[in-house]
Amino acid sequence: MTSNGKVALITGAGSGIGRAASLALQAAGYDVVLAGRRAAELERTAAQAQPSGGRMLPVAADVSKPEQVQALFAKTREAFGRLDVLFNNAGTGAPGIPMEDLTYEQWNKVVGVNLTGAFLCAQEAIRMMKAQEPRGGRIINNGSISAHTPRPNSAPYTATKHAITGLTKSISLDGRMYDIACGQIDIGNAATEMTERMTGGVPQANGTRMVEPRMDVKHVAEAVLYMANLPLDANVQFLTILATKMPFVGRG
Repeated sequence: MTSNGKVALITGAGSGIGRAASLALQAAGYDVVLAGRRAAELERTAAQAQPSGGRMLPVAADVSKPEQVQALFAKTREAFGRLDVLFNNAGTGAPGIPMEDLTYEQWNKVVGVNLTGAFLCAQEAIRMMKAQEPRGGRIINNGSISAHTPRPNSAPYTATKHAITGLTKSISLDGRMYDIACGQIDIGNAATEMTERMTGGVPQANGTRMVEPRMDVKHVAEAVLYMANLPLDANVQFLTILATKMPFVGRG
């Protein structure tokens, strides 16, 4: 395998957007640390690596657990010595039920993975990026279309994704002096396991159900690669990529 000398860490790398982005970066020469809760799925991602690309290192980790995040970044440092790109992609949702029927545990699980997990990983990435030579790096947060507007009965997911926007801006501001860039990619209806349900119809704001168009996840992976490849004196602050005909722009 041929490395381009850069190292990326991707959370939620065992499926969907995380897998697609991991494979795109690896094919472009990045050494990629694959993080996720399911070791077997991380191994499946690694098995799809291009022979001419960078190395892949699967590391099972729950990003909502501080000690597991610390161990994940320690393994990254031990294996590769530096970190150039963190893609905070891991995410989960709660059942699509009325807000008042959600349990504290259901709320807390979504906040733990989507928001606290992104914060913990960003903390560790910043520590590495500040200390390494050459200094700096890039953090890309997965915001989602839900960082802009909610779906029905999605309070935990939508609240965390709106919070990711604030976290992205804070990292951008606080990281400037250390050559750390931070941007956010907001994705709408990429064709992954998570959006498979849309092919059978999903609830709309007007109370109806509708089949929603989806787009090939490879377009998202290419967008993440574009953001990752920028020099550190340039940054995509926010990028929205979505299925052209999905109900988002306008009133439906």
